This record gives sequence, structure tokens and C-alpha cells, in this order.
Amino acid sequence: MNAAEWVARNLAAALLAGAWTRRGLLKRTQAILGRRTRKTQQALVHALVDSVTTDYPPSPDRLVTLLLKSPAFKQAAGAQIKNPRSVQPVLKYPKFAPAERFADLAVPRLATPGDLAAWLQLSIDQLDWLSDARRQQGSTDIPILQHYRYAFAPKKNGAPRLIESPKPKLMAIQRRILHEILDLVPTHDSAHGFVAGRSCLSAAQVHAGETIVVTVDLKDFFLNTRLSRVHHIFRSLGYPWAVARVLTGLCSSSTPRSVFSKVAIAQRHDWLTQKTYQSPHLPQGAPTSPALANLAAWQLDARVRGLAKTFGANYTRYADDLAFSGDRDFAGKIKPFVAGIDEIARSEGFVLNDRKTRIMRRGGCQRVTGIVVNDHINVPRAVFDALKATLHNCRRNGPVAENRAGLRDFRAHLDGKITWVEQVNPARAQRLRRMFDEIRW
Repeated sequence: MNAAEWVARNLAAALLAGAWTRRGLLKRTQAILGRRTRKTQQALVHALVDSVTTDYPPSPDRLVTLLLKSPAFKQAAGAQIKNPRSVQPVLKYPKFAPAERFADLAVPRLATPGDLAAWLQLSIDQLDWLSDARRQQGSTDIPILQHYRYAFAPKKNGAPRLIESPKPKLMAIQRRILHEILDLVPTHDSAHGFVAGRSCLSAAQVHAGETIVVTVDLKDFFLNTRLSRVHHIFRSLGYPWAVARVLTGLCSSSTPRSVFSKVAIAQRHDWLTQKTYQSPHLPQGAPTSPALANLAAWQLDARVRGLAKTFGANYTRYADDLAFSGDRDFAGKIKPFVAGIDEIARSEGFVLNDRKTRIMRRGGCQRVTGIVVNDHINVPRAVFDALKATLHNCRRNGPVAENRAGLRDFRAHLDGKITWVEQVNPARAQRLRRMFDEIRW
């Protein structure tokens, strides 16, 4: 290690030991380099902050690289580079240091990857393997070496949805991260999907009885959630850079290219989508993905709600489904409003699925999260009538004849559908429940 790198590494360690603010960075720079080159140090700090495009500090190695490439560093640290012994080694241990708004959360206080391994009852080697520290998961075609099982679910339009289900060991780890860390973090008020105490019903209720309802869809919500924001979530909760990196690795996946060969060429994902899957991303099928996507979309929700408020509209988001509603005044501004939503989504790293944008006026059926909201929340007539017909035929012909899909527990399937109707419209559900009770099982 040469003299410049020695000074850069110690300065980087000092800079990462506190808050990533211009004032804090300058104070710690002076502690290492002294006050003789204050103006040059200010220029160095400004250059560092401007070169980091994420909301959280860079990795130690990345910061050292930025310092060594900076002319301001060479000028500010010239005396120390000539005499590196004048720089005292920075040997501060990494600390668990949450952001102020998360300081009271009772999440496990883990300062090092070793602490994380002990918390998960794993060895360091097992932790590296399960977090894909060497980035091998995206290239291995051997199922026994893969952390996920892969399946494709057909969609009405386009390529099938890829479901990546973690194997039992990783599934247990992700559930622990979800329940003991992520579930403790408050989500944005506008998010209703996968949030305790909220549901598709609470999302729909916000829009009941409005003049106009607009829904837009985010394309590939999990796939397009930036992992830099996932890393930032863990950093904000207090975990040092190395711990946040491992936690991000445990909650993300890289899909081998061979997985897509299981799909017919005509239905296969396009080249760009396949490449995105092969890079680390939030897998659909991991228990942590919905919570992380919700938290990563906090800024999206804040900006979209701000725009909706400006236009006099209500806003909710259920996973990738954004819904808006308002009065006649809002109805006359739909085109510029949707254009504004599209601009916000793109700047946040998401893409609107234009084919799924719906503008629903009072004269027609208005739906949010599959629930009718014209005057009050209600079950769509077609859904109600189809369920009633199935129950009638089960009473008349027996349930076996009606179980055309060969469901393993047809009774539980029908009971679940009736329970959903009971939640939306208890009065209408009473008749369905009576019919269900009269079936001879």
C-alpha cells in the first residue's frame, strides 16, 4: 500500500464513522488532515457528496477510489502523503447507528457480519453462501446449488410471471428478517398492500362514492425496485455498510439464464427483462419482498400523494396498483395528472404499464383492487353471480361434480370466497352462506 492509499483509507474510515453530511464530513476531514487546507478540504467534501448519487454513503472501497481520483484530495492531503506517519490509523469499530426516526425501533442491534451470523445461528461461510457474496447464483444451472425454486405462472397478456420461491433454509431466514426487522418499520400511509391493519378493503374504501376513479399499474414492481434503496433501508435502520450488504443479499436473487429456457420461445421474456432477472433483484416469492418494496417506494408514495393533493385527489397504493379518485374538478384534469404520475414513477425507477391504466366515471363500474366503489364498496355482480351459481349447483348435483379444477380442498376454497364477500358486503353474503351450509359434503 503506497502513502496516498494509506492516507485515503484512513480518511475514508473517518468519513464513514459519522453522518454523511457536508458539515460532518468536513469536520472529520479536518481531524485527519488538519486545518491548513480548509478551503481545499471544502472542495473535496463537495465533490464527494456530489459524486455519490445514492441516498446513503458509498462502500469503503468505493470511497477510497473516489478520494484517489480527486485532485482536491491530492492537494488537501499533500503534506500527509509526503509523511504518512503523521496520519494516525483510524481503527474505530463499526457501530449500529439508526437514523433518528428509527432510533426507537426494537430491531436487533447488529454491528458486524459476525453479529448477523450469530443472530441467524449461521457460520460466516454459511452466511456468505446464502447471501450469494460471490455472486454465483446467477450463473449456476445445478438445482442443488440454487437457493430458489423457479416456476412460471401464466398471465392474461405477455410473458408468464416468474415465481422464485426460496428453499426452506433461506425461507426461514427471510421470515425472521421480516418479522423481527421489517415488520417493525412503519410504511407510508398510502400503502395498503401487505401492511398490518390495512387491506384491499381499506384501499377501496378511500375511493367509494367519488365522481371519477383512475387506476394505474407499475410494471414489474418487485423487479424494478432498486436494490440500492433496499440497502438504504437497512442502513437507515442502523446497520453498518457491510451488514446492510449481507441483509440485502439474503433478500435478493439472481436468476440463472437457463431458467427461461423452460418457457416456449413465443412466450419468453424479452432480452432486457431476462438480463434484469439475472442481476440481483427482489424475487417474487420471497416473504421479505413485499415489505421491502413497500419501504423502497416510500419516496414514490410521498411524491405521488403530494401531486394528488395538488389536484384535489385521493391516493392509495396496493402493491403495484395505484388508485386515485376525486370530484368533477379532478375529472377535468386527468390527462396532465396521469402524465405527472408517469414522470414521477420514471424518476423513481418504475415504469407505468400503459395498457392497464383505467379511467372510470360514475356512469360505469368503478373498481379498485377488484372491489366496486361506485356508491359504497361492493362485490362485482359477475363475481357474486358466478359464486351463487356454483353454490346452487353444489346443492343440486353435489360438490364433486362442480370441482372441475380438481382442487384438493374444494370446501375450503368456497368458504374462503364467501368469507371475502362477507367482508365486503355482509348482507349479500348471508344468502351465500345459507346455500353453503345446505351442501352435502
